[in-house]
Amino acid sequence: MTSQTDSDHGKAFAAWFHKELTRRGYDLSRVGGGRARFAEVAGVSASTIGRLLRGEMTTDVRILGQLATALGYPLGEILVKAGVLRADELQAARTPDRERPITPEEAAAELGIVDPIDVDAFAGMVNAMRQRHQNRQ
Repeated sequence: MTSQTDSDHGKAFAAWFHKELTRRGYDLSRVGGGRARFAEVAGVSASTIGRLLRGEMTTDVRILGQLATALGYPLGEILVKAGVLRADELQAARTPDRERPITPEEAAAELGIVDPIDVDAFAGMVNAMRQRHQNRQ
C-alpha cells in the first residue's frame, strides 16, 4: 500500500469508528470521557483510541482484534474496515473452495504474522472469539 492509501484507510476507519462509538453512547468530546471508557472496555490505551479517531491507522492485528471483540464485530470485518484485508480477500477466505476452514495459524501466516509469540496471541484471540460466538448460538 502507498502512504496515500494508508492515509485514506486511516481517515475512512476513523470516520466509521467515531460514528460507531458515538452510536453506542460514548461521548468523544475532550471532556466527555468516552475515549477512556471505551479504551478500558477494549483493553487498549486511551492514546491508541485517540490515534485511531484521528485517522492514524494501525495494522496491529492484536489491537484490531481487541476492538472487534469490544464492538462485537467479527475480526475479518474490522480488518477490512482498517484496510488490512480487501473485502474480496475476506470473502475468498470464507468460500467453501477449501476442504476445511482455515486455521488461526494459517490466517496469521497469510496476514504476515510470523513471530511465534504473536502467532500464539493471534490464535488465542481467534479461538476465544470462536468460543464466544458458539456460546451465543
